[in-house]
Amino acid sequence: MSPLTTPTTTPEPVWQAWWRTGRLSQYLLVLACAAGVVGLLTSRALIALSPVVGVLAALANPGATRQVPHWLRLRTVWGPAALYGLLLLSALYTQDWPTWRHEAFRLLPWLGVPLAFGLAVPLSSRQRFGIGALYVVGVALVGAATLGQYLLDPAAANVAFGSGQSMPSITRIFHIHFGLMLALATFFGLSLQREATATLRWRVALLLASAVCALTLHVLAYRTGLMALYGMLLIDALLLLLVRKRWWLGVALLVSLVAGPWLAYQSLESVRQRVEATSYDIEQFERNNDINEYSWSRRLAAWQTATIVARQHPWLGVGPADAYQAMMQQYDWQDHGLRPENRVMIHNQYLHQLVGGGIVGLVLWLLVLFGPLVQPAQRRNPYVYRFLLLQALAMAVDSLLELQTSFNLFVFLYGFLIVTTERRSYQK
Repeated sequence: MSPLTTPTTTPEPVWQAWWRTGRLSQYLLVLACAAGVVGLLTSRALIALSPVVGVLAALANPGATRQVPHWLRLRTVWGPAALYGLLLLSALYTQDWPTWRHEAFRLLPWLGVPLAFGLAVPLSSRQRFGIGALYVVGVALVGAATLGQYLLDPAAANVAFGSGQSMPSITRIFHIHFGLMLALATFFGLSLQREATATLRWRVALLLASAVCALTLHVLAYRTGLMALYGMLLIDALLLLLVRKRWWLGVALLVSLVAGPWLAYQSLESVRQRVEATSYDIEQFERNNDINEYSWSRRLAAWQTATIVARQHPWLGVGPADAYQAMMQQYDWQDHGLRPENRVMIHNQYLHQLVGGGIVGLVLWLLVLFGPLVQPAQRRNPYVYRFLLLQALAMAVDSLLELQTSFNLFVFLYGFLIVTTERRSYQK
């Protein structure tokens, strides 16, 4: 080769450059998050694929081996892993092997999602803002479309509300889960519009989306979502008064907590129908009437039944896979007048953990749910503490971890918010 000749080099393939710089890992995590959000709103298949893509994002990190020791120090990773470990331990005494195998597969996101957010190249601030905005605006759009469906025949819908029925979202999300998603989106939108990355257009869009979510909650009278929304507002008011000493703002929020429900009851027929139906429903249980057609009365009967089962198996429970069979067997002893097709499951996540995992399972669950709030960085993060407390309130009236949509909603936001927040605090 002549000394004047410049040696040629083979250009590096794009995918190899992306892998070496970590962009592949980061983009895969963005894809996993976007698929998770879209899946929650529209497609169960995307929900199932999202954790898989997240794990691929973790494996695509060129510095993954160096990150493993840091990942293992994350306390927010160990709580979900311990819950999954308890399920594996229950294999020693489970009686329902087909259900156990199904649960072992269904609950794998307890391991995969914290792995993804703990090991993959972290999202940038703009990427995180984009995913948050996608969730808020997406929920608002589905809420607006569902509200439009209600307005096509509000009289018929209100009659249905009066008989205890609820309207699912236009994309067929179960009303309890959709109500909680609306409540979360209301608070997330208000927080996101204050982010430094939010332009004026985004601030307007997010404020409008939050308003649409709150309006949909009230017009469609989603009880669980409204309970979580107003419960969180009460907590915020108490924090303003007792911790931050912002008296006027705290008092104003307390006044709105009284005025908001009153105005909704006075102005919305759907809310009046829902309140009267709920009151009448609970009254049937208190009077020992026939409760076969009343959802809240059946729920109260389920709580009593679950309490009896939990007392019979206090420490490790009956096993997560055997909770349904144990409940049905107890119903055979005391059926509360319910026909077999109307004997419902527990509808309370705390009782559900107590029945399935005993005191050990309940303690592990409480560590997952409230343990992050011990960390100062988590407590100061409005997204984190509102997410956890909204979930905690909603789980008092439903077993949200037992169905795919609500389980994946919790696990995704747990990784996106909580694991990421702890990881950032270690890196500072």
